[in-house]
Amino acid sequence: MCGIAGLYYPTTPKPVDPARIRAMADAQAHRGPDGSGVWTAPGVGLGHRRLSIIDVAGSPQPMASADGALTITFNGEIYNYVALRHELQARGAVFRTSGDTEVLLHGWALWGPAMLDKLNGMFAFALHDSRRQCLFLARDRLGVKPLHYAELSDGALAFSSELKGLLAHPSLRREPEIRAIEDYMAFGYVPDDTCIVAGVKKLAAGHSLLIERGRPVPAPSRWWDVDFSRRATGSARALEEELVALMRDAVRARMVADVPLGAFLSGGVDSSAVVALMAEASSKAVRTCTIGFDDAGHDERGYAAQVAQRFATDHRERVVAADDFALIDTLVAAFDEPFADASALATYRVCELARENVTVALSGDGADEALAGYRRYRFQHAEERVRGLLPATMRARVFGALGRHYPKADWAPRPLRAKTTLLALAEDGAEGYARSVGVTTPALRALLFSDAATRALHGHRAEDRYVRSMRDAPARDALDRAQYADFQHWLPGDILAKTDRTSMAVSLEAREPLLDYRLVEFAATLPVSMRLRRGQGKWLMKKAMERYLPADILYRPKMGFVTPISAWFRGPLAGEAAALAKSRVLANWFDSAAITTIAADHRAGRAEHGRTLWQLVMLERSMQRLFG
Repeated sequence: MCGIAGLYYPTTPKPVDPARIRAMADAQAHRGPDGSGVWTAPGVGLGHRRLSIIDVAGSPQPMASADGALTITFNGEIYNYVALRHELQARGAVFRTSGDTEVLLHGWALWGPAMLDKLNGMFAFALHDSRRQCLFLARDRLGVKPLHYAELSDGALAFSSELKGLLAHPSLRREPEIRAIEDYMAFGYVPDDTCIVAGVKKLAAGHSLLIERGRPVPAPSRWWDVDFSRRATGSARALEEELVALMRDAVRARMVADVPLGAFLSGGVDSSAVVALMAEASSKAVRTCTIGFDDAGHDERGYAAQVAQRFATDHRERVVAADDFALIDTLVAAFDEPFADASALATYRVCELARENVTVALSGDGADEALAGYRRYRFQHAEERVRGLLPATMRARVFGALGRHYPKADWAPRPLRAKTTLLALAEDGAEGYARSVGVTTPALRALLFSDAATRALHGHRAEDRYVRSMRDAPARDALDRAQYADFQHWLPGDILAKTDRTSMAVSLEAREPLLDYRLVEFAATLPVSMRLRRGQGKWLMKKAMERYLPADILYRPKMGFVTPISAWFRGPLAGEAAALAKSRVLANWFDSAAITTIAADHRAGRAEHGRTLWQLVMLERSMQRLFG
């Protein structure tokens, strides 16, 4: 895996200083500690930091075609590059290297932008074509690899894998984007359709951008989207076999590497399924690693050890303290933008452990989104059934009144926490789901934001993007629409950003076989009953994995990486929560009295505001780092 950066002048081909390109690339040295390169020509410069995975001794970047007309800087892996190589050779292409980068050069020469449809991989790249006088930027279908870009005051378009690469350019204006702060406070991450630095954009998953000399920078074009509007036919048994075949092929394709390879193993369904299929495909013991916690209620090491023993893996585990908040500044530096998914602490630790022995690790990311594994999908599905029984006006009157008067019992057992469900039932499905994926509610955000910040938002509301995505989704069912919206926002903005930044921070390549686009496209066609049945998410996948995994792995309650942040703010971080009200940084947007109130109510146990306080801590640290 790698880090890329560069500059392109669409109008006047001004000279590009190689030192500036190098500085932008070197700001991301953690993404590629094994090598670096810079290439410049009139009006364009490309930079690269390399983490060697395939063709370790060859394939230096930026890489030029034999005739010098094409030059590319590429971050990612093309898993079907061998098949594409053979296809291109049959069409007359002559290769000088044995890696996947050169496949992109020959692919562009033959197919142009249509090359993207042929690629199976995770990638972000910039390709300069001197004949066509253009720069082509592209990002993979699901958004596994990031790509940021911005138009600078001197007319250049700058791009970089991470925001810190753009920040290394002195012409980038550093001003905060208030709408991104609203979005972050709603979701706990900054979605891919905005950025915390005003004027910076992220190329969306499944999009490309063709910039031609002499023309304005256009809007990006979508080249792929997941389609939930079709339904697969066939028996459950036949669909099960097709799913296993797709999973098996996806795992094997991601086991190709010229460096040590292993897997994350949490003991949950997804990582256990990946390890099972890796063991089936490997003649050697699969290397696995697990992070455990010193809090027994959050520790899954026993389940991971059970899977490791079943498949005779070379297994390592490490226990980390539940109060591992010393990582805060490390995470702030890794993510650039504020990021408040507290499981990033554990993800960073498991990446750190894996990197001690391997350079590539397979993860189980993506199955929950593709096959409806989250509990919120179950709730959304059930709530939509209830909504269908009553007219909207009656729902608003009945459930709305109940929800407004029902106490917010954060302290109560889950069945008694009905306020959120009642309020969701009073709204339409898109509005209800948009709120369910959030962290800090619209009402609490309204309380926290200062009057000046509220005016500056000009009515912008974070949840609207979810509502639009669900209403415009190529879908048949409420579950389809919820999953589709998560593919647009939650998956690239939270899950994949978390895995990319934490793994790259320690120079580890993480691969996600359960996000193979063929598997995702197949899963989107499954009838709802094949995804969600009798309260079980990922039903068909669990049924398919019964031949590999025991029932107590497949059907136990989902745990995931849990970080006890609420307890922290009633204990070791209580002082930090109270100090937030005095922050000069947060005072730019938030009401200090409101922060004081929520910190005191949380510490006293009168309310549950742990996640919101964590958001504010991470926001303050990030804004201080970005803007001073």
